[in-house]
Amino acid sequence: MGSRRQARELALQMLYQHELTGEPVSSIVANFEEWHRSSPAVQGFATQLVDGTLGHVEEIDGILSRQTAHWRLDRLAAVDRNILRLALYELLHLAETPAAVVINEAIEIAKKFGSADSGRFVNGVLDGFLKKKMESE
Repeated sequence: MGSRRQARELALQMLYQHELTGEPVSSIVANFEEWHRSSPAVQGFATQLVDGTLGHVEEIDGILSRQTAHWRLDRLAAVDRNILRLALYELLHLAETPAAVVINEAIEIAKKFGSADSGRFVNGVLDGFLKKKMESE
């Protein structure tokens, strides 16, 4: 597994735990064994993803609400919701990663951590977001 994929997976796990427990990210990191086994590069990118996602969560959730018009955010599976938040943060704020890579990574992570339908769901939401974004540009 590549270091960026590993960082995305760590970021997802931290966001998920933060959302479910309300613990500060610093406490999660302190007790997260997989974090301590990862390289400084992985930790750095994971930190950037978590901090960026949490720093822009209102903006991201607004977009996510519009993209999932028939679903309230709190009705989405927590794993799917956080995968989508991470991917939307990358698409909006980390332009150096091509959109196709961000979406593919999100789909693969959804298949690993989500339900049987998570990959298709994540793909549909992110593809719809990109199409709307391209239409408005």
